[in-house]
Amino acid sequence: MAIKIFDSLSQSEKILKIPKEGIKLYVCGPTVYDDMHLGHARTYLAFDIIVRFLRCLEIKIFYLQNITDVDDKIIDRAIKNKKTFKEVSEIFFKKYMDTSKKIGIISVDKYDKASSSIKEIKSQIERLLKKGYAYETKNGVYFDVSKFKSYGELSNQNLEDLRSGYRVEPDPEKKSVFDFALWKKKKSDKEPSWPSPWGDGRPGWHIEDTAIAEKWIGLNYDIHGGGADLKFPHHEAEIAQAESLSGKKPFVKIWMHTGFLLVEGVKMSKSLHNFITVPDFLKNYHPNVLRWLVFSRHYRSPFDYKEELISQAINSLLSLKLFLANLKNIKNGGPLSKKVSSLLNAFEKDIQKAMSADFNTPEVISSIFNLMNSVNSLKSLNKKEASSVEDSLTKILSVFGFQFSFKPIPKNIKEIVEKREVFRTVRNFSEADKIREKLEKIGYKINDNPSGPPTVVFNDFKLNHV
Repeated sequence: MAIKIFDSLSQSEKILKIPKEGIKLYVCGPTVYDDMHLGHARTYLAFDIIVRFLRCLEIKIFYLQNITDVDDKIIDRAIKNKKTFKEVSEIFFKKYMDTSKKIGIISVDKYDKASSSIKEIKSQIERLLKKGYAYETKNGVYFDVSKFKSYGELSNQNLEDLRSGYRVEPDPEKKSVFDFALWKKKKSDKEPSWPSPWGDGRPGWHIEDTAIAEKWIGLNYDIHGGGADLKFPHHEAEIAQAESLSGKKPFVKIWMHTGFLLVEGVKMSKSLHNFITVPDFLKNYHPNVLRWLVFSRHYRSPFDYKEELISQAINSLLSLKLFLANLKNIKNGGPLSKKVSSLLNAFEKDIQKAMSADFNTPEVISSIFNLMNSVNSLKSLNKKEASSVEDSLTKILSVFGFQFSFKPIPKNIKEIVEKREVFRTVRNFSEADKIREKLEKIGYKINDNPSGPPTVVFNDFKLNHV
């Protein structure tokens, strides 16, 4: 099965080639100075879903993610809170790992911090200086962008058009506004620093990624991922550094970028009071809701987060949970029919087809609900058929990180449901609807079956029921 992936650099689909040693994937991790937010989650959940799928095909993949724990934002927060940069970064790294675990991100093989890679960073800077791609000033060491002619190709940027409005790193000795810092010399005792041939200081942002990559997977690997906002200048800088160091092009075979995340059509920002952290989201909703929000959009598509999308996600998840619960309740015997067997075979092929086409998760969702509709349209279903459908659907959902909890319904809720059935039997649908609404407010969803008692599940996707 050929897997096609859209490559951001060539702007075309490429067939994923799988080396004997397996795929090497690098995804840019967070700067640990605050809680994980929805933008982070969109990217990291998308790659978790992709890696889970590749591994279910028994494709070996090594997934590496860096952790930026040396950065101006971390230093500023440390000074403000009267802590060391190490204390601040460690607090938020632990919170990042805890949040990742809560939302089911299990696919990363190795996390590596910038502060743990200073030796490798200094080695790369020394080699770039030796090769003539970098130069030193009194404030630091910079990469000379003029020496790397393809700078700007990934983001399709015309540097001359950008020049007038480009935000520069303040250093009057820089040759060009586009030259970026490889090493920042220490200016005060409040800054973290390490000794180097160019004076005590700390690494620039971009160099840590190529240093960590070279340390674990080399400077020519299979896939590099991250958010679309990192294309320029971050990923452009990585390409310039890596290809200048190795002398080989391309740096990576495929570039993958997740689409921008907006909140109600506006960029997420603390100043606009629309900044949503994942810990805050999880105070109200199950992690499956966030995963479904990401799953329901193609990873490259822009994602405009709106409150109504949460209700849609919960309704989709409840439909799935009720469908699975209905299957569990079927007791009559019989063999697996050719009709159901054919539906399941087609379903699994549809999933593989969708994911092989640049990981088209919205199409996967369509296939899931098509299967549900096809099964529901059958006149009858025996226990063997129901179990086969349940196994197939549960297997696919678990591949993408979804698992459902089916807790026993409490006795008092069962009594309310039985009372509602009496009203339905005498066709007093007004009272029956009132009971349904009452149950939904306290978190119970009912599905009426044409033959047999209703199916009841608890809505654990919303944590705060009225």
